[in-house]
Amino acid sequence: MMRPTAKLALEDGTVLTGTAFGAEGEVDGEVCFNTSMTGYQEILTDPSYRGQIVAMTYPEIGNYGVNSEDVESRRPFLAGFVVRELSRRTSNFRAEENLDDYLARHNLVGLEGIDTRALVRKLRTHGAMRGVLSTVDLDDARLVAKAKASPGLVGRDLVREVIPDAPATWNTPLSPWARLQNDPNRPLPGPKSPHVVALDFGMKWNIARHLFDMGCRVTVLPGTADAQAVLDLKPDGVFLSNGPGDPEPVVYAQQTIAQLLGKLPIFGICLGHQLLALACGAKTFKMKFGHHGANQPVMDHATGKVEITTQNHGFAVDPTTLPADLEVTHVNLNDGTVEGLAHRRHAAFCVQYHPEASAGPHDSSYLFARFRAMLA
Repeated sequence: MMRPTAKLALEDGTVLTGTAFGAEGEVDGEVCFNTSMTGYQEILTDPSYRGQIVAMTYPEIGNYGVNSEDVESRRPFLAGFVVRELSRRTSNFRAEENLDDYLARHNLVGLEGIDTRALVRKLRTHGAMRGVLSTVDLDDARLVAKAKASPGLVGRDLVREVIPDAPATWNTPLSPWARLQNDPNRPLPGPKSPHVVALDFGMKWNIARHLFDMGCRVTVLPGTADAQAVLDLKPDGVFLSNGPGDPEPVVYAQQTIAQLLGKLPIFGICLGHQLLALACGAKTFKMKFGHHGANQPVMDHATGKVEITTQNHGFAVDPTTLPADLEVTHVNLNDGTVEGLAHRRHAAFCVQYHPEASAGPHDSSYLFARFRAMLA
């Protein structure tokens, strides 16, 4: 079967021509790259990629298919997906569908057959760019003009586009494969177990699975919930989730966090880390091309140990703006950016990376145990 032509145009005038897979159509977004070798299904369903076209650096993607057990949210949220080569063969005993059909079913536009190495080199040199991915308009000049007109990420509240509609009780543990990495005999939570309210700004489901697997009862609230809605549930602690885009426009969440500080233990990941910093008076900034992948080295200042981490963020906390109440606990060894913070007076800490690591390393899973100890 002949596949249609597809093009990716960048705001700097670059146009890359390849072959479409998945759905046909046209999408725009910030073009970024992910350096993970595996985990493409988790990347596709991570709500933090809302508003982005993701290019994978690993040359062949799709070889182990997709399944319903490893999804990280209710559906894919990214704008488009770019690979060097789409695997024509799906070979894994857990596979339920191939990647091509999965993207088509979710109306996601895919592009293969371009020089992804050249694309990544351009993005590393010049920074993440706005782009347009299309199978319906193949005129280079029009596509570049559309890329320049794309709104990008800065100043947009993308959280409202990915949060759940209503509160929910989480009762799903880690998969049997993931539990093998922890303690498969650990008892699941009961009526007297600590209660955690998770503010969902675009939360990866594996975070909730980890909290549940650590013996916590978990109630998930939309990220727009105010402090009183959280306190009314009488939780023992609050979790601040990951999510997409620029944290500064998410003012409602910053206000909620500020009102909860000192009243309950707080643990934040990724966007939750940035929102906690903003709630304390710090500032954030847009990174050149962000951290997207499963291979970022982070040092824990308390122990001197280096953790290999999974990350997905395009914004970071500005260390020069940190108030006296916040101390840096973790730092990225590649570029020196802030990867972890702790409050000096209140029971609150956060990390920029993803300790739930699906798919990825397990070096940072101790952070869930640290939070669980704070709830006792």
